[in-house]
Amino acid sequence: MKNNLSLCCYCLLSLLILTSLHALPLPTKTDSKTSNTPSPSFAQLTVPSKGAYTGAYVDFGDGEDGVTLEALEKFEQLVGKHQAIIGFGSFWARQNFPTDKINLIRSYGAVPLLYWSPWDAPFDQNRGPDRFSLDKIIDGTWDDYIDRWADGAKAVPEQFFVSFGCEMNGTWFPWSGYFYGKGKLSPAERKKLAANKNLRGLPWAGPEKYKKAYRHVVDRVRARGATNVLWVFHVNNYSYPNTPWNLAASYYPGTNYVDWLGLSVYGKQFADEDWTSFKPLLEWPYEEMCKLDPNKPIMLAEWGVAESHGKDDKGAWFTEGFSAMVNNNYPRLKATIIWHERWENDDGTFSNLRINSSSSALKAYREGVANSFWVDKPVFTIRPTGRM
Repeated sequence: MKNNLSLCCYCLLSLLILTSLHALPLPTKTDSKTSNTPSPSFAQLTVPSKGAYTGAYVDFGDGEDGVTLEALEKFEQLVGKHQAIIGFGSFWARQNFPTDKINLIRSYGAVPLLYWSPWDAPFDQNRGPDRFSLDKIIDGTWDDYIDRWADGAKAVPEQFFVSFGCEMNGTWFPWSGYFYGKGKLSPAERKKLAANKNLRGLPWAGPEKYKKAYRHVVDRVRARGATNVLWVFHVNNYSYPNTPWNLAASYYPGTNYVDWLGLSVYGKQFADEDWTSFKPLLEWPYEEMCKLDPNKPIMLAEWGVAESHGKDDKGAWFTEGFSAMVNNNYPRLKATIIWHERWENDDGTFSNLRINSSSSALKAYREGVANSFWVDKPVFTIRPTGRM
């Protein structure tokens, strides 16, 4: 999911800093236990033992959910490879489970990745919480919607990915901890901090609110029997602001609430940003993800770079990125989803992250993804009902 904030220009500085720190009416509430039948036997997605799944988000429009089979087939032809994962937006303003889009992606032969965002139309960034605020999620206001969504999810016969409230460690989305108290602490916790100076593991107000909402959603979906959802804890590679309370670890809801760890890794997106090579954008964030859990697979839930039209070379950026990933620099990286989109910014400029923004970029991407390291079709095994 694109964001409208410069990240590249401070990521190297962040490395130095961080490494020193070790309208619709309201729905009626219902009891989630009224339909707790588990998912029927479903197909379990296999994590590749070698290589990683390749996937894409394919410019599905302002709501990021205009999925069409034609777009998927055209993208496959463009890159010369089938896609194992297809990402798309699933915003709470829609108030439904996107069964038709899920089935379309399944018919194409890919695993859906839903960016499930508690966000109201017109989906403007940098404006703070709306009617789908974390507080309203926690107090049960939207339980009926969550239950209906879960009932739809339960009917999907294979596992699929869900990234709930992604990039919460930034300031552009309304579910960010930035809007819920930031790094405030209770008086007792402030005394504890003054005594031991330990910045890790403290109950910062913003991240704690996010974790509580995240757990509420996951618990409710599971209570309805939708055990086929693969939950992705999806953060931005570098936090903004770069302060201890806003680190990815502060938002981590716990091992039992996460199946995959996800990162958004973008190079230059906007004209006023500095160009940053691929490796610094991933190396430290990858290490931080590995520290959250010793075993969970990691994905680039979003990655890409804009065409610079200057001395900067998008094709070389792709080549560097593919080389670093294929050469096993990140052995737990098991999936990547390229963000293929072009959009107009508020100042009238355009950000072109499409892989064919130039002939050299397309050539580099096609050559990189052609490597057999990149798995182009999902592999499933059948899991009996009731087994986790």
